[in-house]
Amino acid sequence: MATAQAQPRSEHVLLLSVDGLHQSDLAWYTAKHPGSALASLVRQGTEYTHAQTPVPSDSFPGMVAQVTGGNPATTGVYYDDAYNAGLLPAGTTSCTGQALGAEVDYTEDLDRNKDSIDAGQGLPGLPAGVLAMTGTPRTLLNPAALPVDPETCKPVYPGQYLKVNTVFEVAKQAGRRTAWSDKHAAYDILNGPSGAGIDDLFTPEINSKAPAGGDWTTDNADTRTYDGYKVRAVLNEIDGYDHSRTTRTGVPAVFGMNFQTVSTAQKLPSSDGKQGGYLVDGTPGPLLADALAWVDQQVAAITAELRTQGQAADTTIILSAKHGQSPIQPAALTRIDDGPLLAGLNSAWRAAHPGAGDLVAHAVDDDVMLLWLTDRSPAATEFAKSYLLAQPGTGNGIDGKPKPFVHSGLQTVYAGAAAAQYFGAAAGDVRVPDLFGVADVGVVYTGGHKKIAEHGGAAPDDRDVPLVVSGPRIRHETVTGGVETTQIAPTILTLLGLDPVALQAVRVEHTPALPGTY
Repeated sequence: MATAQAQPRSEHVLLLSVDGLHQSDLAWYTAKHPGSALASLVRQGTEYTHAQTPVPSDSFPGMVAQVTGGNPATTGVYYDDAYNAGLLPAGTTSCTGQALGAEVDYTEDLDRNKDSIDAGQGLPGLPAGVLAMTGTPRTLLNPAALPVDPETCKPVYPGQYLKVNTVFEVAKQAGRRTAWSDKHAAYDILNGPSGAGIDDLFTPEINSKAPAGGDWTTDNADTRTYDGYKVRAVLNEIDGYDHSRTTRTGVPAVFGMNFQTVSTAQKLPSSDGKQGGYLVDGTPGPLLADALAWVDQQVAAITAELRTQGQAADTTIILSAKHGQSPIQPAALTRIDDGPLLAGLNSAWRAAHPGAGDLVAHAVDDDVMLLWLTDRSPAATEFAKSYLLAQPGTGNGIDGKPKPFVHSGLQTVYAGAAAAQYFGAAAGDVRVPDLFGVADVGVVYTGGHKKIAEHGGAAPDDRDVPLVVSGPRIRHETVTGGVETTQIAPTILTLLGLDPVALQAVRVEHTPALPGTY
C-alpha cells in the first residue's frame, strides 16, 4: 500500500506524451511562438533540456518507462512486437511437451477487429461515436492471439506481461482515480500486473480504417481528427466525467494522453499538400510546423479547461514523448529493405548447418535491428553478427535514388551475452534480444519509398525528447543536466505526496524523481 510521505504539491498530474517530439522541436516552436501554450508551459515550470528515452526507443518501452520508472531489463518490455523464449505461441491449447518460444505481439493485431476504431466493440455512429468506447479495453482483445504461459496454459494479457507495477496502480491503491488515453487496446499493459490500475482507459485504434481510406496515420489531417477524440476524452475528465462524458467520476489524480500528430508529420513525405519531415537545415518543414501548431492548440484547450473548472491551481502538467524520430537531417536518410538481409542470414545458416531450420525466430527492424534466434548459443549469435556486418548493399535516399550501404546499415552489433549486457539483463534472459544492431544514423529499414523517418533505435534523434514539469507550485528553471524519462514515474508520485519507492522498478533501478520536484 502506498503511503503519503509528504503534503501533495498537486492534487492532479496530467501527463501529455507527444510521439516523435524532439527537444529541438519544442525549442524551435517556443522561440518562434513565445505566446503559445507550449511556451507558457515552459515559462511556468521546469524544463529539462537533456532528457532521454530508454533504448529501444519504441512506443511500448517508452510509455512503460514513464509510468513505471524502469528500463526494458526491469520491465521486461523491449518492443510492442517482441519474442519470449519461455512462452508458447498464440493459440496453443495443449501445453505439455511443447517447444518453448513465441512471438509476443501487443499491437493492433490483438484487436477483435483492427479495422474498426473501436477495436471491434461494435459501437454505432463510428468514428465520431468512439467516445462511447469501453474504458476496459482488455475486453476487446482476442485471447487466441495472445502468447501462452506454459505453466498455466492460459493466454498472457499485456498487463500480466509487465514485470513491475505502475503509477496508476500505486495511485489507485492510495484511493485515487486514474485515467489514460492511448492508441491500441493493447495499452492494457499500463494497467500493470494487477490488470486494474487504470479506472478509465480509452484506446481508439489508430491503425483502423479512416473514412477517407488508409488508416489514421496515412494522412496527417486524419491523425489530427483521431487525436482530437483523445483530447475530448481528457477535457471530459477535467470536467469531472469519465472519458465518454456519461458518468460523473471526479477528476483523476493521474491522467493524460498520447498524441500521434507530430509523429505522422515526421514520417510522411507529404500530406494535405504539404511537405512532411524536416527542411535541409533540420528545422520543421511545413507539415510538421502545422502539426506542432495543432498540438499547441490542443494544449491551449486543455489548460483553458483546467482554468474554467478551477483545477489549474491543483494540477501539474508533465510534457514529454515516448520517443523521438530519426533522422532529423533529410540527407542522412537511407532506406534499406531488411527482408533480403534476413533471408540471406537464414540461407547462410542453413547452408552451414545442413538440416537446420531458419536461424531468425523473430525480427523487429525499424531504425534498429532486434533479432531473436532459434539457436541462442554463442556460436549462433556470433554467426548472425558476422554475417550482418559483412553485408553491403544498395538502399535509397530521401530523393528515392540508389544509395549504397555497408555492414547491413549497422554501426555496432551486440550479440549473445553482449546484447544482454547492453540492456543490463542476465545472459540467457528469455525476453532479451539475441542480437541488437545499432543502425547508422539515418537508416530506416523499409522496403518502400514512403517513409522518411522512424524510431526504435539508439541515435540522439530517437532519444532526445522534451521534458517539462509545469504547474503553480513548480519553480521556473532550466535544468541542463542529463535526465531520463523513467524519472517521470517517481516524479508523478512525489507530486501527489505518495511514496515513489512503492514502484518496484524504482526500487530495482534506484530511479530518482526529477531534480527540483522533491
